[in-house]
Amino acid sequence: MPRTRYCRADDQLLLPIIEQICHTRPSNGYRRVTAHLNRHLKQHQLNPVRVNPKRIYRIMKENQLLLTKAMPRCNDRTHEGQVIVPLSNQRWCSDGFEIKCWSGEKVRVIFSLDCCDREVISYLATTVGISSDMVCDVLVESMENRFGFVDHLPHRIEWLTDNGSCYIARATRQFAHTLGFEICTTPVRSPQSNGMAEAFVKTFKRDYVYLNDLPDAITVINALPAWIEDYNCSHPHSGLNMKSPREFLAMKLAS
Repeated sequence: MPRTRYCRADDQLLLPIIEQICHTRPSNGYRRVTAHLNRHLKQHQLNPVRVNPKRIYRIMKENQLLLTKAMPRCNDRTHEGQVIVPLSNQRWCSDGFEIKCWSGEKVRVIFSLDCCDREVISYLATTVGISSDMVCDVLVESMENRFGFVDHLPHRIEWLTDNGSCYIARATRQFAHTLGFEICTTPVRSPQSNGMAEAFVKTFKRDYVYLNDLPDAITVINALPAWIEDYNCSHPHSGLNMKSPREFLAMKLAS
């Protein structure tokens, strides 16, 4: 969208939209609010002007809409590895996480994530432990979601995981190799080597899990598809120039 001369009076026209975005997505900072706002303006053809983050920061600050700054935590673990890759379908990472329900039940989720475009390619949820069979199912579903119903990957893709028993099981590794994956595991006691998967878990819990009702396992499992779809289609990602994974993929395909 083109830039035009700034008019402060227009801030009052933007404020109700910003307030609605903050209400709907209370964990989003001003940069993500800016991305959602510009997407909203473009979709509804309300304003041809692209609004910059500095302007949104000022509006949110004047109206007490900014997030409270978190204190930085000391971290004595370091990792020198490079997880990000320049192209999609070069490396996929996987991890699992747990959602505790108010009923005391626990939902365990395993997922695969592209290390370039950050799309959640596949996921499975269960109320029992994550097994080797579940990892194999995610491998197959990930391959089919990206390449259709094929028996083998069209080219080698790295499969990056930690050293969880479901990932390092012989059955899992053998099955992954038959599909054409190259197995990559993080060093022992270095979970940050799979930092992109860990970052997704943190983001997903902050922006979806913690903002919704979690009465029981079936409610959470039924809500997961909508949460994952919103993340893939609408969640602005700082590593993607504040585009969502699907927006980033569409832009790459169009270029």
